[in-house]
Amino acid sequence: MGKIRLTITVLCCLLLLQSKAADSTVNLKLVTSIQGSFADFSVDNLGNIYLLTTTNQVKKLNEKFDSVGLFNDVKRYGNIYTIDASNPLKVLVYYKDFLTVVVLDRFLNIRNTIDLRRQNIVQARAVTQSYDNNIWVFDELDAKIKKLDETGKLLMESADFRMLFDEVPNPYKLIDADGFLYLYNAKHGFTVFDYYGALKSNYALTGWKDVQVQNGYLTGCDSNYLYKAKPQVLLLEKFKVNINLDSAIKIFNSASLLYVLKKEGLYIYMQ
Repeated sequence: MGKIRLTITVLCCLLLLQSKAADSTVNLKLVTSIQGSFADFSVDNLGNIYLLTTTNQVKKLNEKFDSVGLFNDVKRYGNIYTIDASNPLKVLVYYKDFLTVVVLDRFLNIRNTIDLRRQNIVQARAVTQSYDNNIWVFDELDAKIKKLDETGKLLMESADFRMLFDEVPNPYKLIDADGFLYLYNAKHGFTVFDYYGALKSNYALTGWKDVQVQNGYLTGCDSNYLYKAKPQVLLLEKFKVNINLDSAIKIFNSASLLYVLKKEGLYIYMQ
């Protein structure tokens, strides 16, 4: 019964959100572009940019777009899967194929290496930093959120998702923000937990990519729109922009800038 009530609540909230959705246009102005062949990027809260090249290097640029660091350990663990620069003093580089997290300092020197297999985690694609400088991982085989310290020691874990959900919302993204842990799966939307692993909310905002949580707002995009939602007040806004989103590899939204990665480079726009 608990699962049924939760699903109905989420669907009702989604209908209200859609009925209040606004459609407006944002005219973006190009600030600069960084040409090159990049597979991914991340931006920290100081405006530093971390570019992952297609040759598996991580290049750090400061807020003035000057090069200030390079991580060039390209062969040890295979291809880099994600970069998490939410803490500029502790950058996480995740190698999914080797289930290894490399922790870098602000100069992109290696601080530590964490082998998730030592905690019997053998399948995981979603890894992020926690508010207290530990690491969140979603263990896909155990179907649990797990929190590890910098040595890889298990600190806590959630209940088995197979006991909470009829269909496990296996996340591709974890976000620690505003006192909660947000999990995102494009089919199921956002699933929200507290820091003790207790389920708090579900928001069926589906089909998004490049999701973020910023000051209580859930943001994301698809090939046509940028989205901004605050489900607690039944608010959903969608925005058209004056650039082609369909060719974007990745989009990151900051307070004043929009970063758009395309095959020929990274474009930075003023909103």
